[in-house]
Amino acid sequence: MNGYEDSVRFSVLGPVRAWRGEQELDLGSPQQRAVLAALLLRRGRSVALAELLDAVWGEERPTAAVSVLRTYVSRLRKVLEPGREPAGTPRVVVSVGDGYLVRLPVAGLDLAVFEQRVTKARRLRAAGELSAAAELLRSALGEWHGAALTGLPGPLAESEGSRLDEERLATLETWLDIEVERGRHGEVIAKLISLTGKYPLREQLCRLLMLALYRSGRQAEALAAYRGTRSTLVAELGIEPGAPLQELHDRILAADATLDAGPPAHSAPPAAPASPVSPASRVPPASPALVHAARPAQLPADLPTFVGRRPELDRARALLPAQGGTPATVVISAIGGMAGIGKTTLAVHWAHEVAGRFPDGQLYVNLRGFDPTGSLVTPDEAIRAFLGALGVPPMRIPSGLDAQTALYRSMLAQRRMLILLDNARDTDQVRPLLPGSPGSLVIVTSRNQLTGLVAGEGAHPLPLDQLTSTEAHDLMARRLGTGRLAAEPQATDEIITRCARLPLALAIVAAHAVAHPGFPLSAIAEELRDSHGSLDAFASGDDITTDVRAVFSWSYKAVSPPAARLFRLLGLHSGPDISAPAAAALAGLPLRQTRGLLVELTRAHLLTEHFPGRCTLHDLLRVYAAERVHAEETPQERERAVERLLAWYLHTADAAYPHITPQRRRIPLEPPPDLCRPLEFTTHDQALDWCETERANLVAAVHQAAGSGRPGVAWRLPAVLWGFFYLRSHTHDWVDTARTGLTAARAGDDRWGEAQGLADLAAALRGSGRFDEAIDIFRRAMIAYRELGDADARGSAVTNLGDTYLQSGRLGRAVEYIRRGLAVERIIGTAWGEGISLCNLGDVYQRLGRFDEAVGCLEQALTVLRANGNRWVEGVTLDILGTAHRRLHHYDDAVEHYHQALTTHRDIGNRWGEGHTLGNLGDAQLAAGEPESARDSWRQALAIFAEFDHRDAAKIHERLARLADGSPDTGAQDATSERAA
Repeated sequence: MNGYEDSVRFSVLGPVRAWRGEQELDLGSPQQRAVLAALLLRRGRSVALAELLDAVWGEERPTAAVSVLRTYVSRLRKVLEPGREPAGTPRVVVSVGDGYLVRLPVAGLDLAVFEQRVTKARRLRAAGELSAAAELLRSALGEWHGAALTGLPGPLAESEGSRLDEERLATLETWLDIEVERGRHGEVIAKLISLTGKYPLREQLCRLLMLALYRSGRQAEALAAYRGTRSTLVAELGIEPGAPLQELHDRILAADATLDAGPPAHSAPPAAPASPVSPASRVPPASPALVHAARPAQLPADLPTFVGRRPELDRARALLPAQGGTPATVVISAIGGMAGIGKTTLAVHWAHEVAGRFPDGQLYVNLRGFDPTGSLVTPDEAIRAFLGALGVPPMRIPSGLDAQTALYRSMLAQRRMLILLDNARDTDQVRPLLPGSPGSLVIVTSRNQLTGLVAGEGAHPLPLDQLTSTEAHDLMARRLGTGRLAAEPQATDEIITRCARLPLALAIVAAHAVAHPGFPLSAIAEELRDSHGSLDAFASGDDITTDVRAVFSWSYKAVSPPAARLFRLLGLHSGPDISAPAAAALAGLPLRQTRGLLVELTRAHLLTEHFPGRCTLHDLLRVYAAERVHAEETPQERERAVERLLAWYLHTADAAYPHITPQRRRIPLEPPPDLCRPLEFTTHDQALDWCETERANLVAAVHQAAGSGRPGVAWRLPAVLWGFFYLRSHTHDWVDTARTGLTAARAGDDRWGEAQGLADLAAALRGSGRFDEAIDIFRRAMIAYRELGDADARGSAVTNLGDTYLQSGRLGRAVEYIRRGLAVERIIGTAWGEGISLCNLGDVYQRLGRFDEAVGCLEQALTVLRANGNRWVEGVTLDILGTAHRRLHHYDDAVEHYHQALTTHRDIGNRWGEGHTLGNLGDAQLAAGEPESARDSWRQALAIFAEFDHRDAAKIHERLARLADGSPDTGAQDATSERAA
């Protein structure tokens, strides 16, 4: 080519554009650009007329599509070759047969330049020239200016745009991989965090983020990144992460030295150490430094449109020492005011402003002090959530509030934390959540004045009033633009007055005005003027509440009727938030339709999506929804909606039950009502993750069922959650829901429910270490089942009673009841109970030193468990069998059984069992004269126990330290096995 067309450049990596020199060319309509894109993507090859028609219109071609397409080509030729004579031969868009092609050099198309650079970068990487490869990939990615083929219509743009965007992402991953490989991990972490948030299903991005974080000394965050991606894959696709991601996760847990980064690309190699460093010297430091608190960052997002509140912010800022100093005491700010006044918005904004002064992290909880359902967060619930955020696993959290508070304050000692306690009811709810040592900031919001907190704890009150007129005007201007307000100043003033200068009301009005830019503000003001109603219980004056309800009413009426119905039905939900499938059950609608309605409500600011796929209602809006559902839905429809919702939670939990406790006797359920579609699960981890995510709602559902006269749901739901509560050690919720279900069953004169409630409560108490109470209630359960004639359940109660004696150390009584339970299980032919009984009996015998009997029972247990697919208890049994052989000095047999136990634990995701068996394996390996193997096993166990802050972590660390010192190990005693109830 030569002449003017040589200087034409084209771009498809973003919007389709063209330039001659520095001048951009007008390529015409989107359809005309689509024709050009189809030609450019073929890179010098001809495109038939039929292909072009399909590319632009697909099967929905307009009349005279061929003529229209030829017109597009003619116009493109004029734009690209303006100096060509009408009779001259085209040199850029050339006719070939019944189609066309575009002639241009490689440098004339950004896609060709991109591909050329990527190909060369791959060759450089293969040759080990990482810096040059990274720089070339960076320049290749610089060719992109948005999503490929942006703004083009038609099938070609959809398919090719997706393909090209995938190429860009793959190239971006390659570039990041090289950057991590050459030691620049710290410089790409922020980019990786952003990308994993945008593309949560791309495992390669997660792998790179985990590796970069780990090499930067941020192991806990690397493991958290894995858990987040895994949860997303399970929830969205029902699959586990691929082998590379799982392998990296395991290697991080094992502190694999081969993961360590080499020297950064820009730094010189480190000097050689003065003396060799032995492997033993790399053992982690001694406890208590072994267990590190996590660095939580729980603050909600700051509001980008925050305005005003300058006097209040100045008063808040003055509470902290100047120039970034550390507070000499616990600083407590109590932000008060009516609902919707903006307390949380101010608190979150200030918290973000000062978060950098509290380097140990931020904790946040919505205490739901004025929740219309009455489901406020108790202090012990809040502390347990905080302890979990600080890295304390559920099994290490004590049961009593005083003990929980002591542990919480110990975790905060010597730390500088920011703690935001939102929506508190009173001082008693807040006081246990206060740190006990100086250096932290606590921000509390409440509708009450919290005078007890001010008088007793030295809190600084910060009352909020309505916005000033200027602040309210600024708020509206930030959302609607100054021009729109200036065009209708009277209407603007009336809207502000009608909304009583209340931030929540103004935000809802503004959201609706933004969604309808063609609506004059005067029409919106008129609608507000004509509205009626009040929210007396939640305000301090009639005018304010009338206007707040007017705003809610107006917003509510503005959404579609199906969305309005869903909104009011949400007033029947008692949990803190709700998922789309649960909302679908509540409304009796298909899931896809429900998702659309939730989006509509969110856009109208009637609902908040606080986490992807999970929505919540502001307290005032929850009140309004409850009012509307009672005003507009019949009692029968309200009953049906609650029935569908509670049945959805129950049947979905029941669907998780066999994955968590396979082959255990199922709880009989009635079929779900019409229009209730419970979820199904395919894996153990998927079922566990759902239970964990919905835990607060499941607990609330038990209480709602008990309070609404549905005892069958109230006692059945804790029963089907047995395995989840046990495996995750949520003993407080277990005791709470089991006791509530038992009370409801008794109130409903449901003898079957009462017996099951007794058994569940006893199991929960045993899991809490309250053995005497558990023994008493198991005895009552035995009596109840005997009166009902349920031999299966009675045998299970006898077996569990024996296990409780075993755990409490009363081995003689344990043998008596476990053998009785075993006899009953054999008579009635219950394989689940027989396998557990044999496992427990073998454990008692090996603790008593009766090894022959122990081995015999345990081998029988394995036969029964394997015949019935009970992998959970099989892993425990193999571990106990290994311990029995180790104590008999049969080390080869012990090691073999421990390895079998590890395989079983890993197959079902039993991390605690895996850590315990690794510790026992190390004991056997050391006794067999294999110290290096023992060290490797103990290190793996330590990584797992440290992840869960398990009490056995200190013991494993001591063994590693003794091994490093070369002293005889006295800690490898007869470890007890993880129990299998």
